[in-house]
Amino acid sequence: MTHPRSASGAPPQGGALSGLAEPVPRGPLGLPRETWPVVVAFAALAALPLVLQGFYLELAVKIMILAIFALSLELLVGQTGLVCFGHAAFFGIGAYAVTLMSPQGEAASLWLTLIVAMAAAGLYALVVGALSLRTKGVYFIMITLAFAQMAYFVAHDTPLGGGSDGIYLYFKPDASIFGFKPFDLDKGNTLYYAVLASLGASFAFAAVMLRSRFGRALAGIKANEQRMRAAGFATFGYKLIIFIGSAKLAALAGYWFAVKDGFVNPELLSWHQSGAVLIMIILGGLGHLRGALLGAVAFTLLQELFQSQAVFGAFAKHWQLSLGLAIIAFVALMPRGLIGLFTRKEAT
Repeated sequence: MTHPRSASGAPPQGGALSGLAEPVPRGPLGLPRETWPVVVAFAALAALPLVLQGFYLELAVKIMILAIFALSLELLVGQTGLVCFGHAAFFGIGAYAVTLMSPQGEAASLWLTLIVAMAAAGLYALVVGALSLRTKGVYFIMITLAFAQMAYFVAHDTPLGGGSDGIYLYFKPDASIFGFKPFDLDKGNTLYYAVLASLGASFAFAAVMLRSRFGRALAGIKANEQRMRAAGFATFGYKLIIFIGSAKLAALAGYWFAVKDGFVNPELLSWHQSGAVLIMIILGGLGHLRGALLGAVAFTLLQELFQSQAVFGAFAKHWQLSLGLAIIAFVALMPRGLIGLFTRKEAT
């Protein structure tokens, strides 16, 4: 069986699936050396509100939300080898859940709506995964797409989702719990730091999980599922658990997207959105959690650049063409993705 690899691309340490343990290069404070670029990046994000305001800070929030979304799909595609083309369904469920649960005259509970949003996405993922994970390859791709389109048409063609006009979220969720309000999303840069904390927690959870025995099992399934089954692993259960977990992370991203914009529409569940997040992780580099973050940054900035009339003038209305050509160039010139610029080439 091909040696399972961790989120950073390095062989996982310890455990029955990893063979002989190899020493992990350590940096300051005893942290793995590969972790420090991520720590520095998050520290820079924490300081960003000190130098940016307005549009640019809003753009940073959008990038962080899409980074959570990209991380969720990376767990499926890059780490388990399950190419899902319907991931936007879970993103949209998270967004619609908080909007539908919020009354027009007052703010809903942040904690309640967040739990319900992630639970709803997880429940839908349980149904979708129980059926689609029995297939492979293109059949799995098409079934996940079909389920996502079903969710899209529920939002688009029924009163529940407000139709093509969408639904407005008039008040940001209230963080009060038992009469105590730890923070207010309407004040200052609180929403920015709430999204940043969610991104940090999502990345840490994914990194720790992938270094566990469960993560090594996922790497083994990606490398050779038949051999893993022969070794006694119930691969269907592993795939279903990670499918549900990634759906909940996608719902978390959708939740914050709705809170940020104060508006949701069926396009959040469309196949275009599923395609966009798939491009993000390919652009960043499959098989790396850090690649998912880089891909979200690069994709969003390229999209904003090509839509800018100040830079491209009247040609900005054809931004999809420019973006497509840029992505083709990136993939052709950097087949390992953007993460390949920062990691040494490893033998496979």
